[in-house]
Amino acid sequence: MSVATTALSNGLRVVTHRMASVETVSLGAWINVGTRHERAEANGIAHLVEHMAFKGTSRRSARAIAEEIESVGGHLNAYTSRELTAFHATVLGGDEGLALDIIADILQHAVLDDEELERERAVILREIGQSTDTPEDVVFDDFQATAFPDQPVGRPTLGTPQLVGAIGRAALVDYIARFYTAGRIVVAAAGKVDHDEFARRVEDAFGGLRADAVSAPEPAVYTGGDSRAVRDLEQLHLVLGLQGIAHRDPDYYALAVFSAGLGGGLSSRLFQDIREERGLVYSIYSFNSSYADCGLFGIYAGTGAESASEVVERTCDNLRTMAGEVDEAELGRARAQLKAGILMSLESTASRAEQIARHMLIFGRVLATSEITDGVDAVDCAAVVRISDRLRAGRPTVAVLGPEAALPGYEEIASALS
Repeated sequence: MSVATTALSNGLRVVTHRMASVETVSLGAWINVGTRHERAEANGIAHLVEHMAFKGTSRRSARAIAEEIESVGGHLNAYTSRELTAFHATVLGGDEGLALDIIADILQHAVLDDEELERERAVILREIGQSTDTPEDVVFDDFQATAFPDQPVGRPTLGTPQLVGAIGRAALVDYIARFYTAGRIVVAAAGKVDHDEFARRVEDAFGGLRADAVSAPEPAVYTGGDSRAVRDLEQLHLVLGLQGIAHRDPDYYALAVFSAGLGGGLSSRLFQDIREERGLVYSIYSFNSSYADCGLFGIYAGTGAESASEVVERTCDNLRTMAGEVDEAELGRARAQLKAGILMSLESTASRAEQIARHMLIFGRVLATSEITDGVDAVDCAAVVRISDRLRAGRPTVAVLGPEAALPGYEEIASALS
């Protein structure tokens, strides 16, 4: 594996993976800051800063940023999550210097013009409105907020219209100064790239960035609970979850295999039982969201009001009984599904750059592919039983959005899972 790393004197880390068989390079800056680093009164500022970075720098207008990257056929984008903000690009080999210069420029020299701020604020308010009109977005935000009430990790990434509407330029400047610092940043590249040359370019572009002592965000405290909202919709949207685990938890791979077997594909228990055999849902799947110090495991189902009670009953039953019934064939399918997804993703330069950057931020090193697949292969029936017991030891989180339905009460659901 042609992975190389360099640490700059200011603490910024550079990591690359040379992929000799491709003609493209994907690169970017991944920053250890997101929604859970925000103050309550500034919820949404991480996402707003991400948007404003593209609205012009002291060297480039917003139009110039778009034209320069597209003049070489490249793509430039960004995203904000609860723990990360990323600015990334994909270009042809040989154009990575330009892409890196643009990313370094927008991260360090955004002008944050007041007129542009008002225009972009209006764009984000429309984005929030669109999310509010999307039931799945709403129910997942409700699920997160119910699992972690009154905590940064439980707040929506987009923020609220009232809070986003009140964030001024001074708050953006302060946020960037506090969090866009060298110790929080990993610059990664994958594809047709030479590490030494790329590291020199990163040194030139980011070497003057302030070093800092990176502090951890407010610790997360899982609470769980019940959120049910009636809305005039065709479908009832249900998320049923439990306290999950952090990225570096020893049972991380066990939970991944458990989730894949329970609701990760067409052969999974939930899909076969609830969709194929009973026809109760159109969509049902399980998921695992891991963070630095906590996590959430959950199951989403979209169903009709008349079927909702049976969906909850069958979901609880499958979640409760899977560990005791799982056999080697079922585990083998789950493991194969996970490993195939991992290995297939490595064929994409964008996915690989994302992976090595995240590894550096989470583990401080890039995990060998064999280390990951070996971790998956090591999951046996005993590990599945162990993680099932861990999940069900805590209180559930229930979030429901849609037409009024005769659903089991919260305590009844909690009892059905124990």
